[in-house]
Amino acid sequence: MSTLRRHSTLSSLILMNLLVISIGLATQLRADESAAERLRQHLAVGEFGVAKAIAARDLHPAQRAAWLERIAHAQAAGGARRASLLTAASIPDGHQRAKLMGDIRRPMGRRGGGVEPDWDALIDMIKTTIAPETWDDAGGNGTISEGDFPGGVYVDANGQLQKLVTHDNRGRLATLHTRAKQLSANRDADLPSPLRIVSLTRLEREAQMRWASQQEIDDTMHSLAGLNRIQYLLVFPKTGDIAIAGPAGAWNIDDEGRWVSEDSGRPVLRLDDLVVLLRNAMGTHQGRFSCSIDPVRENLAKTQQYLKETGKSKLRAGRRAREKWLTGLQDTLGEQNIRVEGIDPGSRAAHVLVEADYRMKLVGMGLEETTTEVVSYLDSIELGPGQSPPPLSVLRWWFTLNYEAIRRSKSGHAFELVGPGVKVLSENELLTLQGERQPTGQSEELSSRFARSFTENFQQLAIQYPIYAELRNLFDLALAAAVIRNEDLAGQAGWQLAHFGVPEHYQIQLEKPAKTVRTVVNHRIINRVHIVAGVSGGISVNTQNLVSSNGFVSNATHQLLDANHHAATPQTSAPERWWWDAK
Repeated sequence: MSTLRRHSTLSSLILMNLLVISIGLATQLRADESAAERLRQHLAVGEFGVAKAIAARDLHPAQRAAWLERIAHAQAAGGARRASLLTAASIPDGHQRAKLMGDIRRPMGRRGGGVEPDWDALIDMIKTTIAPETWDDAGGNGTISEGDFPGGVYVDANGQLQKLVTHDNRGRLATLHTRAKQLSANRDADLPSPLRIVSLTRLEREAQMRWASQQEIDDTMHSLAGLNRIQYLLVFPKTGDIAIAGPAGAWNIDDEGRWVSEDSGRPVLRLDDLVVLLRNAMGTHQGRFSCSIDPVRENLAKTQQYLKETGKSKLRAGRRAREKWLTGLQDTLGEQNIRVEGIDPGSRAAHVLVEADYRMKLVGMGLEETTTEVVSYLDSIELGPGQSPPPLSVLRWWFTLNYEAIRRSKSGHAFELVGPGVKVLSENELLTLQGERQPTGQSEELSSRFARSFTENFQQLAIQYPIYAELRNLFDLALAAAVIRNEDLAGQAGWQLAHFGVPEHYQIQLEKPAKTVRTVVNHRIINRVHIVAGVSGGISVNTQNLVSSNGFVSNATHQLLDANHHAATPQTSAPERWWWDAK
């Protein structure tokens, strides 16, 4: 074929393709214009459900979001606040959705006493919340009217209908309550599940709706549907879901005020912690956070002087003299400074870091008993005839990550966290007469022995003291957030964190941060020799270094991950169904 003929043929093909594209665009334009006209007619008479169905079915995606925004504004203006928020939640773009919900939120005010119930808004909310496809205006058989509420009702934070004053002689409220429990997004959260899936993207939308309607987030959301461990991180690009998965079930509050599983006693994961660690991973800290409990330099210098002065004469025998000397030592050491970096010091997550670190040191000093084989530092000291005790130094113990790997499925849509999560490291620091701490880069055997013992017995310690399991939960969440960042899962799912990522919208609960703590000091007498030890250390986390290291995220060699991903696939695209159990 000649060059001229090839060019002619190519030109003809290009013209044909352009013609097909033009015809397709013209056809779509006519379809959009027809759908838009029908939408205007239905909006004019307040038929919002039909208008929403037309937008979802007949409009091009580029036009759909704009019309959904118009429908949501119309619903809000008509008093159907919940319905308007559900419409806004169906807009895929997170920033557009956030702006729209902010617009809906601003004019809202709280009703005072003596106001006649807004039946239309209530009925519209019920129809859009409880099995929307089953009501008469959506083609189903379900009906509801103002007469179904003889004494008035309110909807609690879980979406359940509750009666206000009079008795429901016809039993309709009980029927609706049962129906709500059976068909709502959060049914049976108290039932145990070996694999519960929590969609972070849908949970964010539900939290965003609560924020826009000025409602509190309920405990099911705060407890991430009762999850007490992250085993898997899953992404479903087709439905726009990023999910965490693991065992879950009912929980209660223990004697220390912790939310713990009724079956295992393990603490449940918390939404505030998730948000804090997502912001940490996605922001400038990139998965780095820490806490430290450190002695004051001036106090260490005073301690050196105190030991020098009291060592000039032999300590008197007897318990009172020993306790007086120890009290003087602890007063000289004074308080240690607490420093939290990378996350808000007033956050719940920061409090968990500080408490876990401090109580680990109590175990190391023999001041908190354990039912495990962990041997405290002081109890491990053995002196033979003529041997001297270890010199006073700062024993440094700190928590860090302890994961073997992250296994990635062949599809790249499922990740498994492998490992106990937490370990303790140790180091000795020399003290100068001026109170300066000089890192040695080494750990003497007794200090290392405690660190290894704590790590090896971590699972049992986490059962006896749930604070360590809470620390492991934080590490799980931090590692999951690092994978989301490193593998660009948010990009795959189109997740923009338009609510969780904005502190002015989702506001974590803050408490007064801990700034100081009394120095942990204990002693032991062997052959009339007084042995004293003090500790420092903290918690050091760098998830970004971990997930980006060679071979840490590795492809799984079996099909179990893909099988679990398939079993966890969401069965509905309804945004309010933010958790479900694997089938």
